[in-house]
Amino acid sequence: MSVRRVALLTAGGFAPCLSSAVGGLIARYSEIAPDVELIAYQHGYHGLLTGNSVVVTDAVRANAAVLHDFGGSPIGNSRVKLTNVKDCVKRGLVKEGQDPLAVAAEQLRKDGVDVLHTIGGDDTNTTAADLAAYLASNDYDLTVVGLPKTIDNDVVPIRQSLGAWSAADQASVFAQNVIGEHRSAPRMLIVHEVMGRACGWLTAASAMKYRQWLDTKQWVPDIGLSRERWDIHAVYVPESSIDLDAEAERLKVIMDSVGNVNIFLSEGAGVPEIIKEIESAGGKVDRDPFGHVKLDTINPGNWFAQQFASRIGADKVMVQKSGYFSRSARANAEDLRLIQSMVDYAVECAFRGESGVVGHDEEDGDRLKAVPFPRIAGHKPFDTSTAWFTDLLVDIGQA
Repeated sequence: MSVRRVALLTAGGFAPCLSSAVGGLIARYSEIAPDVELIAYQHGYHGLLTGNSVVVTDAVRANAAVLHDFGGSPIGNSRVKLTNVKDCVKRGLVKEGQDPLAVAAEQLRKDGVDVLHTIGGDDTNTTAADLAAYLASNDYDLTVVGLPKTIDNDVVPIRQSLGAWSAADQASVFAQNVIGEHRSAPRMLIVHEVMGRACGWLTAASAMKYRQWLDTKQWVPDIGLSRERWDIHAVYVPESSIDLDAEAERLKVIMDSVGNVNIFLSEGAGVPEIIKEIESAGGKVDRDPFGHVKLDTINPGNWFAQQFASRIGADKVMVQKSGYFSRSARANAEDLRLIQSMVDYAVECAFRGESGVVGHDEEDGDRLKAVPFPRIAGHKPFDTSTAWFTDLLVDIGQA
């Protein structure tokens, strides 16, 4: 396939891979096909609809490796769903009566784009699929190659999403300081709320990383510096039901004996119960353009803290959220290796004219490939029977 101009965009929430993936794509194209022109749409589909893009200059190409040192996205993100016409009109991205898919397609046509690389989660890449299908039906040949980004690690059927390992590391670092507050008052309850609206992988992996950190430390229990006080006492994920009464009894025993309780909570745990409680009281639950509940408006961490505080006799309660701290970090070494392999394969796909989302296909022996867009979906559940997670629950007395 002849490739003359390639466009990049990042979309959805941040993850510790966006900057590195952009830098990796720029470096790879510059290495094997320096004559290919590169542009980047600003703030994802927002920039595509408004025609806001920048040209990747020679200076950027020469310094592409610098992007590995940073988190966030140098080209910006937004949450825009091209098939949500009402929302696009409301935000002024298209005019009344315009089809966002048609506007986006025309912009790509105007910009002479042959290959579009989308770096995002299931929403970003399924939106890219909608766009590719629209273009194909209108006789415009565009190759769309996505890279799977999400700290939730819940893209079907991708084994490992970019940025998730780094986010788990960072959530552990966050907890190391937050749980240091456990002696700031007697009978302290700390709830560490981790991102993951429908998948508990990040919460579980963060807990595992945190307890690995505990394994590296020395303790002085005679002065009060004990592992028991720094340890995690409960991990709650959306995939597991929670018996609040039984857990309250268990945690009260820990509070009475240890003097504090530390909980790792996925923001999606217990959400159906919280929504039911809000709506039963006549309240309204806000949702984003993709139909997702705006979790920051219902505060799962606060809800769980309220359920447990009086039952376990907590004198002080602290709820802290690690999401933005984790997702805006730069990629760690483990993710950098994964990003590099996926970026190289994505560029190969571009020159073959093969569209799809690059990743290790769990339904095809974990083979690295361009998974066809129709097979991409979100909200892959975390397998709570995974050995390292069940072992963790046994160790903390929750199983």
